[in-house]
Amino acid sequence: MSTHLPTADAQDPDSTARTTRLREALLAADFTADGLLELLGGPAYAALARSETVPALRATRGDSPLETLVRLFLLQRPVALSRARAALPVADCLADGWLVQEGDELRASVDVRPYGGPEGQDWWIVSDPGCAVGGAGGIRGGGDADRSELVLGVGGASTTLAGLTVRRPVARALDLGTGSGIQALHAAQHATWVTATDLNPRALRIAALTLALSGARPAELREGSLFEPVGEETYDLIVSNPPFVISPGARLTYRDGGMGGDDLCRTLVQQAAARLNDGGYCQLLANWQHVTGEEWQDRLRSWVPRGCDAWIVQREVQDVTQYAELWLRDAGDHRAGDETYTARYDAWLDEFEARGTRAVGFGWITLRKSGAETPSITVEEWPHPVEQPLGESVVGHFARQDYLRDTDDAALLAAHFRLADGVVQEQVGPPGAEDPEHVVLRQNRGMRRATTVDTVGAGFAGVCDGTLPAGRILDAIAQLVGEDPVLLRDRTPATIRMLVEQGFLEPVAASG
Repeated sequence: MSTHLPTADAQDPDSTARTTRLREALLAADFTADGLLELLGGPAYAALARSETVPALRATRGDSPLETLVRLFLLQRPVALSRARAALPVADCLADGWLVQEGDELRASVDVRPYGGPEGQDWWIVSDPGCAVGGAGGIRGGGDADRSELVLGVGGASTTLAGLTVRRPVARALDLGTGSGIQALHAAQHATWVTATDLNPRALRIAALTLALSGARPAELREGSLFEPVGEETYDLIVSNPPFVISPGARLTYRDGGMGGDDLCRTLVQQAAARLNDGGYCQLLANWQHVTGEEWQDRLRSWVPRGCDAWIVQREVQDVTQYAELWLRDAGDHRAGDETYTARYDAWLDEFEARGTRAVGFGWITLRKSGAETPSITVEEWPHPVEQPLGESVVGHFARQDYLRDTDDAALLAAHFRLADGVVQEQVGPPGAEDPEHVVLRQNRGMRRATTVDTVGAGFAGVCDGTLPAGRILDAIAQLVGEDPVLLRDRTPATIRMLVEQGFLEPVAASG
């Protein structure tokens, strides 16, 4: 297998200077996420994310530097040497291997995709050619790399995890299974020290390119599986977009974990606690089996290690046929011929049948090392749209769990609350009815939850502005509706807890 990749040696001043000049050329040509969208237009830009290149080819028929860069680095088309010189420091790119010369033409050795950082930074994610996005169209190309060791670039899973991750300043962060380095790139903005690991040495080299080209501090790169490369070292943040696909065998390193069923994700979760500092977070994407005769929620609760709180959200469920078809297409097996495709499809279904798997769930797992004797473990299904980034929502979730765990009902009734920002009320019932059949509170931020409450719960939430304790508000409501205040105080704490837990109400210090 040829392993030709560019170099970007952070220890070599000359290499660093060449990488800086390349980055400056990309910026000068507006080879950025915003510049790409403006050049291609919405439809062609969206098509590119689906690995469809024809609209982008039509949009780059001119000779501007930006069109040249798009053709070279995104569309993997050869470009005339004279045209490349107008867009890039060609000598630098040839010296470090970003470009390869073939007669009077140049081609890119890697895919370079503009990526916008959370604070408007202009970054670039490096990957193998034709592998910027996998998914329904199947990965294409890969240059001269062994297909089993391809390194993918930006995709929906990686951006989801980046938006989900808690972005608080930390001393040490670990990106486990770094791939193209996108999570390490994000972590480098708020972690003093970043370690990135991968089983695939090619991925480590590409992650280094992503960091260098984007102007980020280099990460400590280590080769190996799961936590093996870091031994007993501990971290304040662990992030992982692991090879979570539940597959028969381990054909493709970027997606197949090589363990049976969902054992890789389970092992990662269970071993994380020993590598987390107190108060630290481990956040990852995962797949899990829905096994006949077992509740999937119970399966995931059993993964959570001692001493950790957990928030697990199932975002999607696919039956085994849908799941197999998705990943067969991801690997391009639908183009391998009917006989090969059928044999590989059968192998997936045989694997699921042997394990009693009827469906596969996909979602997020967040652990926080709290050391609590009675840990908070929330396992829920939420397939609805959310507002990214969700890092602060994750922090808020665990803060609310701490509050509820430490607050009994008496303290709850003495506490002050305010209605969270962005909550609206919807009343459902026949037109003209005096009272609604039910009231729905809905969030417009974060998880965008909705919950049904009775008129007392709605009235209570609507009055909460932090000035009065909950008990006094309930007494006033009892007088208005003609209910015994003692009975109302007895039955309402459960509703208050639910509203706090889901983020509709926020505890506040007593005013005045």
